[in-house]
Amino acid sequence: MAYDVIVLGSGPGGYPAAIRASQLGFKVAIVEKESLGGVCLNWGCIPTKALLKTAQVFDYMKHSTSYGINTSGVEADFGSVIKRSRGVADKMSKGVTFLMKKNKIDVIMGYGKIKAKGQLEVTASDGSKQVVEAKYIVIATGGRSKELPNLKQDGKKVIGYREAMSLPVQPKSMIVVGSGAIGIEFAYFYNSLGTKITVVEFLPRIVPVEDEEISKELEKQYKKQGIDIMTNASVETVDTSGTGVKAQVKKQDGSIITLEADIVLSAVGVVANIENIGLEENGIKTEKGKIVVDKYQQTSVPGIYAIGDCSPGQALAHVASKEGINAAEHMGYNEKKYAHLPEPLDYNNIPGCTYCSPEIASVGYTEKAAKDAGYELKIGKFPFMASGKASAAGATEGFVKVIYDAKYGELLGCHMIGMNVTEIIAEAVVARKLETTAHEILNAVHPHPTMSEGLKEATAAAYGEAIDI
Repeated sequence: MAYDVIVLGSGPGGYPAAIRASQLGFKVAIVEKESLGGVCLNWGCIPTKALLKTAQVFDYMKHSTSYGINTSGVEADFGSVIKRSRGVADKMSKGVTFLMKKNKIDVIMGYGKIKAKGQLEVTASDGSKQVVEAKYIVIATGGRSKELPNLKQDGKKVIGYREAMSLPVQPKSMIVVGSGAIGIEFAYFYNSLGTKITVVEFLPRIVPVEDEEISKELEKQYKKQGIDIMTNASVETVDTSGTGVKAQVKKQDGSIITLEADIVLSAVGVVANIENIGLEENGIKTEKGKIVVDKYQQTSVPGIYAIGDCSPGQALAHVASKEGINAAEHMGYNEKKYAHLPEPLDYNNIPGCTYCSPEIASVGYTEKAAKDAGYELKIGKFPFMASGKASAAGATEGFVKVIYDAKYGELLGCHMIGMNVTEIIAEAVVARKLETTAHEILNAVHPHPTMSEGLKEATAAAYGEAIDI
């Protein structure tokens, strides 16, 4: 079968690439080895948010008296919690199926491998093979849970994010290794349901990619919630021979302690799925475990593109989606189906969101990165303790921090921790995209009472004009 475009992988990068290519008039097929929507819809972004919402509802009910509501005998049914999450994921995957039909995209189920330029061999689950051809191929094979040599996952006692979403029984205790978004979100979810959590982080602070003040605040809130945190620590060995797991953890001073738990969750990062898909045989260059691409996502072989977690940009769903759209528009430009070249991504204006409680959201430079880049700074903070809306909601934890270039008033970075900040961060992203100044943010009237006015209040604080703090 011949197509104009074949997309290998149907995750949050692959399916938008296929849809945009179809919108531009290409004949498109998508190849998927498991479930439409990929890891994000089926085992990542979407079902984890369902679990985290349950945890939030349960937290509300446990503290309902502080809202003037008396409840008793509130219990979490772990099996039902997992079932709800799977139901949300299944519904979203069916939604992608609908989008494929709507956009007249052929779905080919099976494992795809590049056979030659313009040729993809697809092996179905029954072992049968077919070769599909297209002028353009988009590699969108995503990533998987990274395995450390001394922390091999057995899927039962030492698990990755996938098993963490569908455990048959709630563990009484869990060691979470790694404090990036995945580890931190699962730590919150399981702790709120009553599992005893210990987070082990190799680096000096948790959520290490965030601004230092965000890390400190989250650690404070997590300790308040009863989560044990060990930084500057590494899991050296795990013993799974007994009923649970015994982990030997090396501390900063070199001493070793033994932690015992029912389960160890390895959340030490994501590794790209680039093996056995025909890269080496076809001269497609890789570097540091990722496929090398230009600013339009094209690989070293013209006509073959790579997007999402298997390419060098941040391993985030919204990055993959935009990269997929850009790849399709670049093909469209080549074929005179699209009027201009797509605008390459600005990887320094990508929002990062962690959906723990309190939530974390950030974009742009951290304070340290801005100083290291040579900027003179104006920094403002607004604590949610001073927010009327936060007080009314009973969610006064956290703050908004803004970082401005003192010379021109350019918004260099924005860092938030608090309730619903993952919804608020978009204003900072758009502001940075439009090269908005502090003066303009101060003169844009923000609604009151809202959490979102925290951005304006933090800006006022940076310029010595704060009203409410």
